[in-house]
Amino acid sequence: MSPQDEAFMREALALAREAGSLDEVPVGAVVVLEGRIVGRGFNQPILRHDPTAHAEVMALRDAARNIGNYRLPGCSLYVTLEPCLMCSGAIMHARVAQVVFGATDPKTGVAGSVLDVYAEARLNHHASITGGVLAEECGQLLSSFFAARRQKPLLA
Repeated sequence: MSPQDEAFMREALALAREAGSLDEVPVGAVVVLEGRIVGRGFNQPILRHDPTAHAEVMALRDAARNIGNYRLPGCSLYVTLEPCLMCSGAIMHARVAQVVFGATDPKTGVAGSVLDVYAEARLNHHASITGGVLAEECGQLLSSFFAARRQKPLLA
């Protein structure tokens, strides 16, 4: 892991903590172009009443606005959790060059855990994938969040 990868993942972790503080699943993402962050996002589907408001999608939207293009060639996306199928579709449509993720997601991850859509030769765009960057810290944030959620009494 390069110092740059660690720094960008730490920024994504800070965004994930922000999501957790709002009772959203703590996932954060940043989009990087030429060594600088051009997009930021964290999970917000509950707050926005929007099932597509995952961290990756929010970061892609922010980057596209900041760059002025819906295509993000040459960009890298750093996310604290392995992307799901929806987010991976958005990543591919945006033409993101690289995806770097922290924790694997054995239930919905499609960068190697459940499926590996990035290795599907029939698709017209392929991002390079690096997993496991600050995986323990990313995974612990999620585990702690869900453990705390299980301790909360259910609403009547």
